[in-house]
Amino acid sequence: MIETSYHNRKYILGGVVLFIVITFTVRLAYLQLMSDEYKTFADSNAFLNNVIFPARGAIYDRNGDLLVYNQPAYDIMVVMREVKDLDTLDFCETLGMSKDEFVMRMNNISDRTKNPGYSPYMQQIFLSQLPSKDFSVFQEKLFRFKGFYIRERSVRRYTYPYAAHLLGDVAEVSQQDILANNYYMPGDYIGKQGVERSYEEELRGVKGVQVLLRDAQGRIHGHYKDGAYDRKPVPGKNLTLSIDIELQKLGERLMQGKLGAIVAIEPSTGEILAMVSAPNYDPRKMEGRERGKRMGVMLKDPRRPMLNRAIQGTYPPGSTFKTAQGLTFLQEGIVKSWTSYPCLRGFRHAHRKIGCHGHPSPITFVPAMGTSCNGYFCWGLYYMLGDRNKYSTVHDAITVWKDYMVAMGFGYKLGVDMPGEARGLIPNAQFYDKIYGPSWSAINVLPISIGQGEVTLTPLQIANLGATIANRGHYITPHVVKNVEGGNLADSLLQRHDVPVDKKYYELVVAGMRNAVTSGTCSSANNPWYEVCGKTGTAQNRGHDHSVFMGFAPRVNPKIAVAVYVENGGWGASYGVPIGALMMEQYIRGELCKASMKRAQTIQGKYIQYKF
Repeated sequence: MIETSYHNRKYILGGVVLFIVITFTVRLAYLQLMSDEYKTFADSNAFLNNVIFPARGAIYDRNGDLLVYNQPAYDIMVVMREVKDLDTLDFCETLGMSKDEFVMRMNNISDRTKNPGYSPYMQQIFLSQLPSKDFSVFQEKLFRFKGFYIRERSVRRYTYPYAAHLLGDVAEVSQQDILANNYYMPGDYIGKQGVERSYEEELRGVKGVQVLLRDAQGRIHGHYKDGAYDRKPVPGKNLTLSIDIELQKLGERLMQGKLGAIVAIEPSTGEILAMVSAPNYDPRKMEGRERGKRMGVMLKDPRRPMLNRAIQGTYPPGSTFKTAQGLTFLQEGIVKSWTSYPCLRGFRHAHRKIGCHGHPSPITFVPAMGTSCNGYFCWGLYYMLGDRNKYSTVHDAITVWKDYMVAMGFGYKLGVDMPGEARGLIPNAQFYDKIYGPSWSAINVLPISIGQGEVTLTPLQIANLGATIANRGHYITPHVVKNVEGGNLADSLLQRHDVPVDKKYYELVVAGMRNAVTSGTCSSANNPWYEVCGKTGTAQNRGHDHSVFMGFAPRVNPKIAVAVYVENGGWGASYGVPIGALMMEQYIRGELCKASMKRAQTIQGKYIQYKF
């Protein structure tokens, strides 16, 4: 019995020893073959990988004016295990910070919940974007602060106080950015908004590295193997934008004290000549370490200055939408150029009344467009949705209508090369089924024929409508970048989109828009130099109506299409038309005449009161 007990114990002890041997063998194999943890520690003692940041690409306007450039700045880096005998008081006085701030920064660096990539053997960022004047003082004393290093880099600078929403800005990467792309490390910078964001890969370049040898005291002894493993940085590519900074400047001045947007497009290319969102802000305020604080203030502003209303604001288009309705009715044969409808101060039906301003009645297509007749386009949609010879049900009719709207660039993102574009809303049959039930009719949805009701567009989509009419039936995807250094734009930005409407019908709409300028609602846009074609809009709102304008010029070989949207601005002729006319004149003639300059000063000085 005793022999059996000793015999079993022998096997148990042998098993324990074997388990320990196997465990140590597996762990040793893992450390040598799979893990680089100890290699990193050893390399960190012998080598210093000095990251060299590439110069970020510069940004120019269409005429070669420099908009965004780089300026030298410096980061202070720290290797925590090398910090010894630090005179904290001297260190803090040199950098102009309190001891509490110093302690907080050091604690944040070593806190793995806030700095997941932390290693006491690797360089960590202690303070970023040290200005040149502070850098020189710190550099003189650097030998006193063991474990601290200086890393040279560049920061963005903006030449003009304009185009902040379009240009965007650059800031330190977030943890989400690092997880999304292994190119980035803590302390790196990335485009956060605008072109800086959408063209981040082109602008950022490729980081370089110097592998430096150092001794046990941390002193540098030159490049490892004479620089055989060094890698030079590749600078970012320069961008040439399609915007004209002088036109952008005028637009932002005209929109001072207002909420809304201006978008100007070159019809033949889809290039965006100006993109104004109001209120705006000075992009230079987003430079440096104060960016976060300033952004926090703007995010609390009820006017929402961070919102790019040009592509993110969705609004009822008002009567500018009548151009799209007219094209649809003409192509579908619902109306002819000579078709006339009565308008006795609006659309009158036993079950629906929609008002209109005074003008001759009955009225045909071109003058209806020129006078912006509500009745005409309400009757057009009424007969289209009720035509059972052409469409079997109202659902089929609204589907056809919706398909025309989508073809014209509504209801979906246009694909502009900017982040955050909204799609707006073009309702379909299922949408109305949910609101009214399956038995709804044209009477329920008539306001969409005049750009009211459930329809919403972005100012970019309204401007693109103007460009499509200027081109007599097609548009190029709107884009803000004209050229990328050493490369080509994405094919999607040069894509032509054809609308399934005959060119002859576009000519009728153009004639109506020209009539609006010569003798209708856009008369203040008329001038002796070139023919302007325009369409006003007065979009109903809970408070004061929104003032809208969409137009292009010249009538033949158009150079510019413009959309203006002023929230609570009243009639389209109050703000939309004069602002649009001034933008056209500035771009086509290169300057404003004296009378236009006075008008610009008047508009610039007008502030609209808003309640939030």
